[in-house]
Amino acid sequence: MVSANGGLSLERKRAIVTALCKSRSLDATKFLEDEGSDIKSLSVNIMKTAYENNEEFNKWVAFAENFPSDSAACLKGLSQLNEYLINYSVLVGGGYRPSDADIIVFSTVHPYVVSLPNTDRNKLPHVMRWMDYIQSTHDFGELFEKIVLEKAPFDPPLAKQTTKVEAEVSTKKVESSTKKAAPNAKAANSGAESEKKSDSSKKQATGKTEAATEKKKLPEKVPDDKEKELSVTLLKIQVGLIRKASKHPSADSLLVEEIDVGEGKCRQVVSGLAKYCSPDELTNRLVALITNVKPGKLRDVVSEGLVLCASNADHTVVEPLIVPEGAKVGECITFSGHEGKPEDVLNPKKKQLDKITPNLFTDDKGVATFKGVPFMTSAGPCTSTIPNGSVK
Repeated sequence: MVSANGGLSLERKRAIVTALCKSRSLDATKFLEDEGSDIKSLSVNIMKTAYENNEEFNKWVAFAENFPSDSAACLKGLSQLNEYLINYSVLVGGGYRPSDADIIVFSTVHPYVVSLPNTDRNKLPHVMRWMDYIQSTHDFGELFEKIVLEKAPFDPPLAKQTTKVEAEVSTKKVESSTKKAAPNAKAANSGAESEKKSDSSKKQATGKTEAATEKKKLPEKVPDDKEKELSVTLLKIQVGLIRKASKHPSADSLLVEEIDVGEGKCRQVVSGLAKYCSPDELTNRLVALITNVKPGKLRDVVSEGLVLCASNADHTVVEPLIVPEGAKVGECITFSGHEGKPEDVLNPKKKQLDKITPNLFTDDKGVATFKGVPFMTSAGPCTSTIPNGSVK
C-alpha cells in the first residue's frame, strides 16, 4: 500500500514538473532526475531557472537596474519605453497579462512619471496608457500614488433642430394653401353642376394615376433582402479546438493555428494574435471559428477560417472569445430567434462579413452577442473578459 502511494506521488510530481517546464519552454529532464525534492522546492527551482533563461525578462530587469536618476536622462529612458509600447500592451509575453517584468519596471519609473508635468506626459501616450493599465489591474494599496490621466471628455452630439424648423415651415405652407383654397372652393361649389362631366374625367384620370402609383410600390421585398444580407445566420460559426499554434514564418504579428472542427482533419487558420497571445496560451483552447469564409493566403500561408475575438475600444486588449467548457467540437453556434441556413461560402464581393460584424459585441457582463442575442453553444454562451467590446 505504501509503495502504491509512493508511486502515485511520484507520478503526480512528474506531471507537475513536466507541465511547469513546458509552460516556460524548459527542458524537464534535469528536474525529473531530482526525485528527492518536494514539489515546492522543484517549483521554486523551475521558476528561478525560467527567469534566469528568459532574455526578455532579463532585458527589462536590466532596464530597471540602469534607469537613470537625473531628469534629462530619465525622460530619454521613458521615451525608449514609450517607443517599445507602441506595439505592445505589456512588456513580456506579447499578450495582455502583466508579468513580473511589468511590475518591476512600473515600480522603477513610477516616482518619475508621477512628477512629470502634463507637457511631458503628453509626449509619452503609450507609457501613460501602460501605467494606467498596470495600476488598474493590480492593487498596490498605498504603496504608489495613483496617476490620474487627463482623458478627453466626450460630449454626445446635439440633436439637429432642422426637423422642428422644417415642420414649422411646412405648417405655414399648409395654412397658406388652405386660405387660398377657401375662395376656390366656393367658386367650385357654385359651378358644381357644370363641372360634373369634368369631375368624372378627373376621377378616371385619378384612378389611372393611383393604379400607376400602386405598380411603382410593388417591389417591397428589397428591404427584406437587405435584412437577409445582415443576418448572422449567413455565418457558419463552429466550436473549434486549437490543436497546435505557432509563429508565422514571415510575419511577426501573425500566428498559424491548426484547428479541429470535427471534419477529420484540422483547418489551418492565420490570425493576427501574436501581439496578444502566445502559441502556448492558444494550444488546446476552444474558440469560435467562422468556417465559411473564402480560403485565402496571408503572407503566403493559406488560412481556412476566422477566429472570432473581442477587443476593447482602442484595441490594446484583444482575446479570442471564451467558449464554455463542455461545448462539443464542431457544433454550430446559434442565436435565439434567428433561423436560417448559412452560406456555403461567403461572397467577398457582397462584403457580408463587413455588414454583420458591426452588430457583434460583448454586453456589460462580457457575453458575446449579435444585436444583444448571445452566441449560444450546448454548454452555454460564449463570453469574454472584455465587457462592452467589439467582436470580429
